[in-house]
Amino acid sequence: MKKKVFGRKLSRDRGSRQALFRSLLKALILHGSIKTTKAKAKAIQPEVDRLVTLAKKGEPSARRQVYSFLANDKESVNKLFGEISEAFTDRAGGFTRITNLPRRRGDLAEVVRLEWSQKVSISEKSESKKGKKKEEPPEIKRKDIKSSLRSRVAKISKAKLKK
Repeated sequence: MKKKVFGRKLSRDRGSRQALFRSLLKALILHGSIKTTKAKAKAIQPEVDRLVTLAKKGEPSARRQVYSFLANDKESVNKLFGEISEAFTDRAGGFTRITNLPRRRGDLAEVVRLEWSQKVSISEKSESKKGKKKEEPPEIKRKDIKSSLRSRVAKISKAKLKK
């Protein structure tokens, strides 16, 4: 017997839909806002509320549930249980808001920005990488350059002579 699907299908099978929701949720948690279609934003809003409510509990079982939903992504789970849950301690629900953007040019789809309803300090991973210096490549001796250049020139000149 065919059963109804709770929520929105978005013209996808179960695995594709879960992967889509998972990637959208990770992007929202890591970046603070995402630009997507209105249907997708409305579909993941209840999931965001559910995950933030679990994170506010702070229990190990809640953390395990979030890990299972986000495919064991440590960075996003730590950010959710740290910065995001602290920002929403006084709020019971409605953790996200949808802002309309101009329609997409290619197919006139309704595009929206899904973002946190309160200010959440999102620390970027790239900031920590900026402080590191790149290692300089080892110096190449002039002798090595000359010898390799001579061998290349010899090969090229032989090829031209054969023609």
